[in-house]
Amino acid sequence: MIDLSYIIPDNKARNMKETINIKYNGKVYVIDKAFNQCCFGAEPTKVMTIGNRFNDQDHQQFAKLPAFAVAIYDTIIGAERVEDYKLMQKGLTWFQKNFTEEYYTLLD
Repeated sequence: MIDLSYIIPDNKARNMKETINIKYNGKVYVIDKAFNQCCFGAEPTKVMTIGNRFNDQDHQQFAKLPAFAVAIYDTIIGAERVEDYKLMQKGLTWFQKNFTEEYYTLLD
C-alpha cells in the first residue's frame, strides 16, 4: 500500500478529534465526527452558491452556504446515492439545526 498521508497533513489530526468547531458569522458550528472526513477546502468559510438539484426551467432555488456546509451537503447527497441512510439522516439533522432556511431550499 502506498502512503499518501503526506499530501493532506492535517487529516491525521482531524481524524483524532471527535468534533470540529468552525467559527462563521459570529457563531461556532460543531461538525460531528461523522463529517470530520469531509474536505472543507482551503477556505472553509468561503461562501458558495448551491442550486437545488431538482431545479428546472420553471422553478429555480438557490442557497448561499459556507464551504464547510457545502461539504456536508455533498456528503448527504452521496450518502443517499449509496443508501447510507444513517449518515444521510445525521446530515439532514445537522442542516435542520444549523442552516434551517437553506435546508428547506436544498434538501426538503
